[in-house]
Amino acid sequence: MSVRYLIAACSALCALADSATAQTAPRPPVARQAVVPSVVRNTSPDETWTIPDRNRVNEGTVTVITAPAGGATSVFGSDMARVIDDDATVRVLPVLGKGPVRNVLDVLYLKSIDMGIVTTDVPEFYKLQYKIPDVTSQLRYIAKLYHNELHVIARTSIKSVFDLEGKKIVAPTDVGYYAAKVIFSRLNIKPASFDILTDDARSIQKIADGEADAYITSTGKVFPLARNIIKNEDRSLHLVPIPYDPRLQDLYLPTTLSGEEYPNLLAPGQTIDTIAASQLLVSFNWPENSERYNKVARFVDAFFSKFDEFRKPPRHPKWKEASIVAAIPGWQRFKASEDWLTAHNKIPAAQSGETEKARFERFLVDKPVPGAADPAKREVLFRQFLEWQKRTRPSP
Repeated sequence: MSVRYLIAACSALCALADSATAQTAPRPPVARQAVVPSVVRNTSPDETWTIPDRNRVNEGTVTVITAPAGGATSVFGSDMARVIDDDATVRVLPVLGKGPVRNVLDVLYLKSIDMGIVTTDVPEFYKLQYKIPDVTSQLRYIAKLYHNELHVIARTSIKSVFDLEGKKIVAPTDVGYYAAKVIFSRLNIKPASFDILTDDARSIQKIADGEADAYITSTGKVFPLARNIIKNEDRSLHLVPIPYDPRLQDLYLPTTLSGEEYPNLLAPGQTIDTIAASQLLVSFNWPENSERYNKVARFVDAFFSKFDEFRKPPRHPKWKEASIVAAIPGWQRFKASEDWLTAHNKIPAAQSGETEKARFERFLVDKPVPGAADPAKREVLFRQFLEWQKRTRPSP
């Protein structure tokens, strides 16, 4: 099956699911702990402003650890603060972090961090690198935010990801190494070395200077450093294709990179295949009705209630890939998120797999997909369908 056919099929399936979700009628929200009393709102610059109560401010503030400034993750944190903050129940405080690998540690261990943004292939990286079999058992996901596309930048002599066997790779830990470790392990590719300490800007310069054979990053397209920093006037560098190998299909999605997105690294009209993983907003698995649980629950109510606002300009365009209803294989949903979806007649937690499976089967009856008769391939297609739910309704 071609990647483009699969993308089209998955997109159609997502539209079907989103349409069904958009047509459901809301129910009253689940009752929770009383909201934080409103702080004083200053409505006029001519008035004397009042300092809010310290306890009220702290009760309503939640922290989200993102990633270094410049990428989509940090912008998503800022967007959440702009849209959700109401000075009465919730204030979102984005924190610039290192990225998805260390965000897991920060969510688990930092007393001041309530939530973080983590990529879906990070748990497998923890299994390989830390020998921790199931780090997700301590985490719960709140929503899927967007897709991280894998970018491999190398000399034009590197025609495929398999050509990186025995080569020198530069991939900072939280930028690309975690994804490269998982993918190379699954594809049995053994590079000569990994440079994981050089920062991303300097890593790109190493490729340009010939000090490394390839630079790998997992990030949302369009990646500003790749598009704007690499001049590539002699066209000696390019983006390397990554085939949608069966060994990757349970964890990654098929996608593409184009010459329109990266005119400095691909020819006009050229499109290459690559893979993507989902970025998730996650929380520690706080005990229900604990203080930290209730803080995150208040955030969930505000975030989900205002979710449509994130689809509107001038918010980041990758909000169109976000979903509060998407089921994430291998992860458990945060309890307050389940409660909100159930109360608002979205996909009930206990029945989400059955509901989506029924829609998936109906779609295959109407639009047969090559290879879907094979039970193993059918299951892979279903998992891809769950991951490719990009929105709860068409964007405005």
